[in-house]
Amino acid sequence: MKGHKPLFDTLPNALKQFVLQGKTALVTGSYRGLGFVMAKALAEVGARVVVNGRNSEGVNRAVEALLKDGFDAHGVPFDVTVEEEVERGIAKIEERIGRIDILVNNAGIQRRVPLIETPMGTWEEVLRTNLTGPFLTTKIVGKRMIERKNGKIVHVCSLASFVGRKGIGPYTVAKGGLKLLTQAMCAEWAEHNIQVNGIAPGFFLTDLTRPLREDPEFNAYVEHRTPSRRWGNPSELTGVLLLLVSSAGDFINGQVIVVDGGILAVM
Repeated sequence: MKGHKPLFDTLPNALKQFVLQGKTALVTGSYRGLGFVMAKALAEVGARVVVNGRNSEGVNRAVEALLKDGFDAHGVPFDVTVEEEVERGIAKIEERIGRIDILVNNAGIQRRVPLIETPMGTWEEVLRTNLTGPFLTTKIVGKRMIERKNGKIVHVCSLASFVGRKGIGPYTVAKGGLKLLTQAMCAEWAEHNIQVNGIAPGFFLTDLTRPLREDPEFNAYVEHRTPSRRWGNPSELTGVLLLLVSSAGDFINGQVIVVDGGILAVM
């Protein structure tokens, strides 16, 4: 954060591990929702953040909001599912903003339809965005990180990376694959001093989940199924993120950490 170096310098060593001054972080799909919250959290501890998404106007609004709060923020719109766009976007970031030290693959979509009724177009759209997109972006960023022998990568997975639920089959397959992609990248890249991990959110309060919360039956299901008996607040996801992208998490690799209020812990 601009003008806050003296404050960071006064922190005890245990907290200095989490400071990201001098680091550039790209968060895909970050102009709204959990992606924006994560981008802002990275900026709050000193990172130079790059906001991304397919919606150029949305990206610009998000950057303006961060700049207004005094953060070092930039916007580079591109579609994570189109390799040529990703190549150009990554090159632009590294040439004009700074080398990418941190990549958070957050871009994703949901299409709620029973498997038996799922059109091939919907199946391919969900897998392309939620699994192929992170693969393409990480492959391109990862080449540069390998050359530099340094990098932090976080995939935003899901409870659906571990268990199934009716009506979201394509999403479940994609997020399950993203969990295994996290482990595959760890296996190949850990020796290059690159940490690849994932975060699996439970049910969080965002604009995208508002329709679910406004459905009395589904809202009651979430509150009953979650041992904490509530939806998560977006800020409750940022602590794990900061651990995984900072030097405090240098020896954490190939893990998918669940932040769900206890759902997966109980029957």
